[in-house]
Parts: sequence; C-alpha cells; structure tokens
Amino acid sequence: MTISLFRLPLLLVTAALLVPQALADNRDDIRLKSGDALDALLSYAPGSAELISRARGILVFPDVVEMGFGTGGLYGEGALLVGGEPVAYYATAADRRDELADAARKSEVILFMTDDALISFRNTVGWKDGVHGEIDLVTADINGAIELEREEHPMLGFSFSDSELYDSIDFEGTTLNRIAR
Repeated sequence: MTISLFRLPLLLVTAALLVPQALADNRDDIRLKSGDALDALLSYAPGSAELISRARGILVFPDVVEMGFGTGGLYGEGALLVGGEPVAYYATAADRRDELADAARKSEVILFMTDDALISFRNTVGWKDGVHGEIDLVTADINGAIELEREEHPMLGFSFSDSELYDSIDFEGTTLNRIAR
C-alpha cells in the first residue's frame, strides 16, 4: 500500500491532533496529581499554607510540559478547586521560556484571593495573563517564608519543579482555557 505525497501531510496532521487526546489525563489522574502538586508546594514553601487557606479558588496544573512541535511552548492540564473539590478543568498554554531548560516539566498553582477574581476568571473564555488580569508570582526565602511584591493581589501564582520553587518564571502571556474532562 502506498500513500500519495498529497495525503501524507494530512495523515501527519491528523495523527498530531489525535495523539494528545489519547495521552491526556482523565479527571481522576488530574485530581490525584493536583493533590501531589499542592503537597510539593507546601514542602518548598510552607508559608504558602496560609495563602492557600484564604484562597477562594485554586487552579492546579500538576504537569506543565515543554512541547517540541513548531516553535515550542508549554502546555498542561489541571483542575480548578473550590472548597477543596474540583469544579472545572483547564488547560494552560504559553510560549516557551528559556528558564525551563533544566527541567522538561514543572507545576503551576494559581490562587484566586478574591471572589471577584475567581468569578471574572470563570466567566472569561481564553483568559490571558496581562490582558484579562495579572497573576503575581510568589517567591519564598530559603526557609520557605512567602515573599510578595505588593499587598493587594487578586491572583497569586507559584511555579515549581520536582526540586524547587522558581523565583524568576512569570506567567506573562499564559492563556488559560476551560476543557472538558
């Protein structure tokens, strides 16, 4: 059986679109991995526990990976937790950042500190940092105490690998979209 040169690109594009769907995590996987990611965050930054307890909602992306197709980028799927329970599932996508060169994956946790921030996020399709709101990057000192750049912050974000909390990777340009799971 031979495949014509005209059909080969169509076959490759179709395969590229179907493979991520086949490899995507289901609800149970996302829920389990989200709990693990929150545990890891608490181990790197124990001071985050107080912020987590005050958050109106928590968006957890346990596996944000580098994609090598085209110019590359970052992609991950996660759960929005309200009252400790998943209420929706989201995908995050961003341009590739050189800071992630040491690790092929990371985790992200976004805290919604006000009801207004959570409601606005949930009512926006294709939410983008810097356009629809701003996620303030949270860092921690060597003892895990939280360091914030300003007092008022409707959305806070943590970015971390399997071994450390990142202090220089921001969320600029990150797009968040609701997905079906």
